[in-house]
Amino acid sequence: MDKQDLIHRIESSYKRMSKGQKLIAEYILNNYDKAAFMTASRLGEVVGVSESTVVRFANVLDYEGYPKLQKALQEMIRNKLTTVQRIEMSSELDQSQVLRNVLKADMHNIRQTIEEINNEDFNHVVNRFLQAQHIYVLGLRSASPLAQFMGYYLNFIFSNVKIVTSGVNDIFEQLFHIGEGDLLIGISFPRYASRAIEAMKFSKEQGADTVAITDTMLSPLTAYADYSLLARSDMASFVDSLVAPLSLINALIVAIGQTKKTQISTDFHKLESIWADYQVYVEKGKS
Repeated sequence: MDKQDLIHRIESSYKRMSKGQKLIAEYILNNYDKAAFMTASRLGEVVGVSESTVVRFANVLDYEGYPKLQKALQEMIRNKLTTVQRIEMSSELDQSQVLRNVLKADMHNIRQTIEEINNEDFNHVVNRFLQAQHIYVLGLRSASPLAQFMGYYLNFIFSNVKIVTSGVNDIFEQLFHIGEGDLLIGISFPRYASRAIEAMKFSKEQGADTVAITDTMLSPLTAYADYSLLARSDMASFVDSLVAPLSLINALIVAIGQTKKTQISTDFHKLESIWADYQVYVEKGKS
């Protein structure tokens, strides 16, 4: 569902709308960034019509209820909202319900990810990790912590992992040696970092295999990915929801670890001795 399709639906249906429905249409066309995250009752309140009028408006546009219309609106603006617009949007949230609403939204993102994930692609990606000569994990801006987390655990399994993120060296300098037989994992969510897209394209041109961890097949990363693993990141405000992406990354690490269980067990026995000798962790019973 793109912006033009939604606008076309509104424009083609406008003449047969009731007066109240036309008010909703005009509000959405002028304030779609705010309307996308309003409940039907809240949208009706802002426009000055009943909740049932909002529901009928969705039906006029051939959506099966208001939630379908709202999802179309959200998809339309996902990568277009500025941080200022996200802050304005979050002002619609009931302060007393913020904790509950954010946790519920994160739960919804995980449920959607479970339903939409391609298990066959997931298994192909796991196997590609095992075959790669070198593994590059790319994450910029808000995706940087995801790349750091993934790289941290992959380094317990492999000796050929490089985390690529913003730092002293330019991204392309960090990817200078990438080539055939290597694997790049590119992580990016709305608003997509342009440098991440360029890095995916560069790595593909160098002959490396590429995997995108992103939100939808409409993501610009998928154009340069051999495989795309999708995780929902719908946001409740200016903060990106990275719960589902992190859960997906957890699943990848666990799946890879299962295939190298014996080696990992041996390595961790050695690590436990090192950690104990150098008091890396607080021992039980001590404070």
